[in-house]
Amino acid sequence: MSHGLAPYASTPQNSRGRRHPEPPPTSRSEYQRDRDRIIHSAAFRRLEYKTQVFVNHEGDLFRTRLTHTLEVGQIARTIARTLRLNEDLAEAICLAHDLGHTPFGHAGQDALNACMKPYGGFEHNAQSLRVVDELEDKYAEFLGLNLTFETREGILKHCSRPRAERLGEVARRFLDGGQPSLEAQVANLADEIAYNNHDIDDGIRARLLELEQLREVPLFARHHDEVLRRYPQATAKQMRHETVRRIIGTLVDDLVQASRGRLQAAALDSPQAVRTAPQLLIGYSPELAEENRVLKRFLREQLYQHQQVYRVMQKAKRLLRELFDAFMADARLLPPQEYRQAQRAEAAEGEQGRARIVADYIAGMTDRYALDEWERLFDPRRLR
Repeated sequence: MSHGLAPYASTPQNSRGRRHPEPPPTSRSEYQRDRDRIIHSAAFRRLEYKTQVFVNHEGDLFRTRLTHTLEVGQIARTIARTLRLNEDLAEAICLAHDLGHTPFGHAGQDALNACMKPYGGFEHNAQSLRVVDELEDKYAEFLGLNLTFETREGILKHCSRPRAERLGEVARRFLDGGQPSLEAQVANLADEIAYNNHDIDDGIRARLLELEQLREVPLFARHHDEVLRRYPQATAKQMRHETVRRIIGTLVDDLVQASRGRLQAAALDSPQAVRTAPQLLIGYSPELAEENRVLKRFLREQLYQHQQVYRVMQKAKRLLRELFDAFMADARLLPPQEYRQAQRAEAAEGEQGRARIVADYIAGMTDRYALDEWERLFDPRRLR
């Protein structure tokens, strides 16, 4: 046990290390070094101008990938601390989990995956790993950020079998059925808690969701009723915030209690025992898991598929497809650095190599950069 951590928590002492050996840090842990490298990365800064649900220019108060990422990290730290897990590792995973996400949210990912289907597809979790392993270019001794194995593995929330076979040891659990670290499990659910609840907040703010609709969701109605009883004179903004924060509190408290019970029953004595467990150990009680599924289904049907969101996202998909097709048809349209990379990749791997560089370039764009690049390519009034 280290610094009050549970015996099954990850610690730097039992880390599987970095791809490129480095001297240990003197004033922080290995996982704190990971966190700091992620925060200082260019990919992290770009998250400020990447869509969560609403495109960046639609309003200054809607969540972006950056604010979402910070909320995920805050929730994960709370859960990890309460369960005596490694807060620093959980936070590092959260801060890196969306680094490879495309502009325009999941619509952008779907569009780029469709474009890349003949070339191995596109998965934003795998792209996040590619960002920290290869695409960040800051250090003289290695490409990428050279993060610890545990942070890199935790980034891979999902991974197809063919991709896992190519990635090797960091994706081994997708091949042999092993489990991720408890910190990675916490990060996964913190992500879900954050986006479900801030999407409620943003959906109401955007007037795409009405309170009457949301009250059909038991998890929302129960907490909204409590707020109405306690604060009958509250403003609509206060009501919204008080309801959402109570939902988050309930989800976190239930997750902690249910997970603590599973951990005690499993009687784990090491991080390795977590990896060989027959099932995930971090999760809700059955009752709250069902209520959470109802909320997720509601948001999918009423917000993510809302006609106004749908129209914007169809435009975004078309824009990214046109960018991809243009760069694949003529790589000279790429910026000079990416053009040289595409030439080298194509010489080594053929058309698939060029496609991967094009996907890297597009995935790294912010919303506004993608819009600007489209205009530069297709608007005859834009010469530069």
